[in-house]
Amino acid sequence: MDALNLQELNTFDHCSVNPGKMHGCGHDGHTCMLLGAAKHLAEHRDFAGTVVFIFQPAEEGEAGARAMCEQGLFERFPVKAVYGMHNWPGLESGEFAVHSGPVMASMDVFDITITGKGCHGGMPHLGVDPVAIAGQLITSLQSVVSRTMNPLQSGVISITRMKGGEAYNVVPDSATLSGTCRAFSKETQDLIESRMRRLVESICQAYGATGALDYRRVYPSTVNDPEHADICANVAKGLVGEEKVNLTPDPSMGAEDFAFMLQERPGAYVWVGNGSSEGGKGLHNPYYDFNDDILPRGANYWVELARAQLA
Repeated sequence: MDALNLQELNTFDHCSVNPGKMHGCGHDGHTCMLLGAAKHLAEHRDFAGTVVFIFQPAEEGEAGARAMCEQGLFERFPVKAVYGMHNWPGLESGEFAVHSGPVMASMDVFDITITGKGCHGGMPHLGVDPVAIAGQLITSLQSVVSRTMNPLQSGVISITRMKGGEAYNVVPDSATLSGTCRAFSKETQDLIESRMRRLVESICQAYGATGALDYRRVYPSTVNDPEHADICANVAKGLVGEEKVNLTPDPSMGAEDFAFMLQERPGAYVWVGNGSSEGGKGLHNPYYDFNDDILPRGANYWVELARAQLA
């Protein structure tokens, strides 16, 4: 339903048979959990109300949840609350983690274009070197988090791609930097974007070049409603015991487009333990493996959550 553009390196029987495509995040397992819960609740209608099962497509970078919301999901199905779940490597199988507040970060992406003046590589004084300016920007942009943000807040600026020039002996006309930014609040997003824009423009100008920042907000941060997080925690405790439900987990700087649904309706997004992440078994890793043993636990969680909400 939502594979990654990733070449799987596992060798067990159920590894991907499609080159360059892999279920490296467990969305196939999440779908199985939801189908199991739907089957059970359809056969045992011991609840008072309506349950809507949302099979969210294209979470991996394509914002399927946003598309569903824009296409009238909650007008067609006017639910009062919405809930999500994701398996979590590194959290022991049999455990849950429930956040009261931020769960996952926002995801913004950016492209910086530096336009200078090309020249001979042996005569740099005749041009304006955009590659050298890019180096200054790479260092300076890190000061946004370290020197302008409140140290008690969280933010990330990662430059993940750099391109400039094609030849050994030619200073190019332009260079580009690209990357991603992460935060847990809109205020932090606003601060990061405004400071980045100022640095790009001023540093490029100081070196005689021009700079342009194309900053795009892709996913908002995923933030649980505390009341609904408490409901989810109590359901999880009923399944696995209070000692196996972590109520103070660190949020993740990964992003999740279920955030768009939580902007439309109150609710909560929980993590279910997938077991050890050692040996490269983390999310988005070519050695990732969904733990089939947690399928009944995930399905039971959905059944009990529906019963708790619609007693």
